Amino acid sequence: MVQEREKPWEVVFKPGRFPVEIRDTRNHGSTTAPPPKPLLLAFPNQSGDYPIVLCFHGFMIPNSSYTQILHHIASHGYITIAPQMYCITGENSKPEIDDAAAILNWLPEGLSYYLPSEVRPDLEYVAVAGHSRGGKVAFGLALGLASEKTKVKMSALVGIDPVDGRGRGHQTEPPILTYKPHSFDLHIPTLVIGSGLGEKWNLLVPPCAPDGVSHREFFSECSVPSYHFVASEFGHMDFLNDDTGPLTFFCKNGVAREPMRRFSGGIMVAFLHACLRNDSEALNHLLLHPEDAPVTLEPPQSFVTETYKIFSKL
Repeated sequence: MVQEREKPWEVVFKPGRFPVEIRDTRNHGSTTAPPPKPLLLAFPNQSGDYPIVLCFHGFMIPNSSYTQILHHIASHGYITIAPQMYCITGENSKPEIDDAAAILNWLPEGLSYYLPSEVRPDLEYVAVAGHSRGGKVAFGLALGLASEKTKVKMSALVGIDPVDGRGRGHQTEPPILTYKPHSFDLHIPTLVIGSGLGEKWNLLVPPCAPDGVSHREFFSECSVPSYHFVASEFGHMDFLNDDTGPLTFFCKNGVAREPMRRFSGGIMVAFLHACLRNDSEALNHLLLHPEDAPVTLEPPQSFVTETYKIFSKL
């Protein structure tokens, strides 16, 4: 009996075919071209040329809290890079945007020193992503807000529950949101992943992703082409590893993180396949059939032409 082949939209939510190795640049030192910030690298441990995904962490969250989602993406054939941007910081994120540009510009001369010789970064295809405040940093970098001009072209952008401050009228510096629809002059495909519970109060604790500065406003300001997926029953910290520390308890979250990690990692893979590998089958299917995702989704949204579309099962 011939076994039925798995569908592309099923494959993206499962571990990929590549074995993965994780390295910390602090433990694999090189006297040549050290990175501007310590990096966690997750990459396919198999000979080949691989696109790059640069991922920025959320406010006061260590980059090690993202290893499981980084591992998932890497297993599908991507070199994922998570800098440790700071240990303690203030409200102004401009220094992080400048550091992000420095890391991006370091990639051509420095990244290969920290990878096996047979693992070759494909610098023609570089995606930038960020969670929470890191999402703001990723958007700031893509919008050209860094003091240093970036030399590496960005091919795609992902905001993972991005946040631009404490609320509308209380954005942190530099403000990213303009409150003008489709005002972001990005010229690259953009994916915004949102959490339905991130905008909710957790007993007496304010929302971790407040309405007005959260994923919904980020997506509304994105230009063509852009995509928006929202997991309605999960929260702002459900993207992280299970063993992440006490900061996660301040946010209203779902009952378990594994489904949200699997979904967010998978939808990122579907998006990256579409943008960097010209394979949009999984992404297009999930836009039309969100019930095939491993979590409950709001109707996905897409701005792919000058006509704004909301996909549903109508």
